[in-house]
Amino acid sequence: MARPSAFLIVIVFTAMWAVFQPDTLDWHGAATLFTWLMTLFIQRSEHRDTQALHAKLDELLRVDGKARSELTRLDDEEPEEVERVRDAQRDT
Repeated sequence: MARPSAFLIVIVFTAMWAVFQPDTLDWHGAATLFTWLMTLFIQRSEHRDTQALHAKLDELLRVDGKARSELTRLDDEEPEEVERVRDAQRDT
């Protein structure tokens, strides 16, 4: 949902709604569309922040000689796998 194509989908959906069912595009419909757009903006912002944080952490792992390089790819794993690795690190 954080991709720019999601905004295009909402715009196309709105245009189709306005063409095929213009009488149902009232205040409730406008509020629904506004909610969808705000959700997309919030998700996009959170995604950008998360990506920036990951880039910074990757850089710190890269420059620290004692850091394990396999942790740089941990964000590609499923959440359960990340939790398993975190639990294993806490136990050591």
